[in-house]
Amino acid sequence: MNEIRLDRSQVRSAAAIQQVIDGLGLHGGRVVLPAMELELDRGIELRSNVTLVGQGRDTVLRKAKGRVYPLSGYHNYGMCDVPLMHTQGLVPGMTVAIRDDQHGGFFETLARITWVENTWVGIDRGVHSDYTIAQNPVLVTAFPLIFGLGVSDVAVQGVTLDGNREAQPAGIGACRGAALYFIGSRSTTVTDVTEMGFAGEGLGFQMSRDVRIQDCSFANNTGNGYHPGAGSTGVVFENCVAEGNGAAGFFFCVRANHVSVRTCRFANNAGVGVSVGTRDSHNLLEACSIQGNGGAGILFRGTQRPVEPQSCWIRECRIEGNAHAGGLGQIVVLGDAHDLAFERNVISGLADRDLPGFYVAPSSQRLWLASNDIRACSPAIIADPAALVSENPVGGCGAEAVEVAHYRHLAPA
Repeated sequence: MNEIRLDRSQVRSAAAIQQVIDGLGLHGGRVVLPAMELELDRGIELRSNVTLVGQGRDTVLRKAKGRVYPLSGYHNYGMCDVPLMHTQGLVPGMTVAIRDDQHGGFFETLARITWVENTWVGIDRGVHSDYTIAQNPVLVTAFPLIFGLGVSDVAVQGVTLDGNREAQPAGIGACRGAALYFIGSRSTTVTDVTEMGFAGEGLGFQMSRDVRIQDCSFANNTGNGYHPGAGSTGVVFENCVAEGNGAAGFFFCVRANHVSVRTCRFANNAGVGVSVGTRDSHNLLEACSIQGNGGAGILFRGTQRPVEPQSCWIRECRIEGNAHAGGLGQIVVLGDAHDLAFERNVISGLADRDLPGFYVAPSSQRLWLASNDIRACSPAIIADPAALVSENPVGGCGAEAVEVAHYRHLAPA
């Protein structure tokens, strides 16, 4: 593999790093960053077959102060330019988001500026929505610090990401960005990344497959810590931490499936520890610590058929002292969730609140509870006895059970 080791004189800007990455060409290579602190005025975009390596805590990439640029009027879907009230400080190559008060999710636009002319800027992709003046549309200098769009065989190792949260007047939405973000990608590896303080989520990926996240920490972000989303399949998280985030520690989004989460810690997040919802299935949580979160330790969201979560196995986890800010119990199963297994977990409640270890909604079915140690929870279990089964209903879960047919909902390579 081609390797380029950079010194400080070669990495005085994000644009300089981007130039090196782009110069590797189709075969890619390994770009090694030095010990440094660098302020980013744009995100660093990975290309296929590229590995970006830092020196751990000694390589710090910090987001620059954010700015907000109101649009000057209505603008329509698909246009590769944006009309603004002013463009002071914007230059080609910068990454930005276009958003408004109404549209969220995938209707938000992440793009790179291609030209600036008077009060217009060009962008490298069409805007994802109509933006009307009544909804206060803006262009914001919000972006992932490192990201990949439709890439394969990429890796990020040994970097520290600082979102500089206090200096951001606006963030980027979860579906279009995170401090570290991938969409439509495959064979992605992230190891030894420490991240904190992003105006948005810590790590997110959408419509991706074969992802491995190891030995990472994502903390003190305004959104979720980790967000595997939009049908992502065949994913492993190991030895990771999400702490002090403004939403969930770990958020399974729509149709995240065949995901293994092992020996991870989700602690002191404002929302729930782990959230499971729409079409999430065949996922495994094993030997994790879920402690001190404001909401339930584990929540199966109130999703109805035919998009209910199912076939998930939680085993040998410690779920302790959660729901201090609200919630129905340490483990809460709502909606039409079914075929769930909870085995050999330690579940502890709060000294100052009477909450159950398990709260199971009447509409949920086929839960297997085996050899769980439930302490300081009153009562231990709230559930219709008919919803509890004597044999494990879950088989073939986690990344280790993924098969070729499980990727059919994703775009082909």
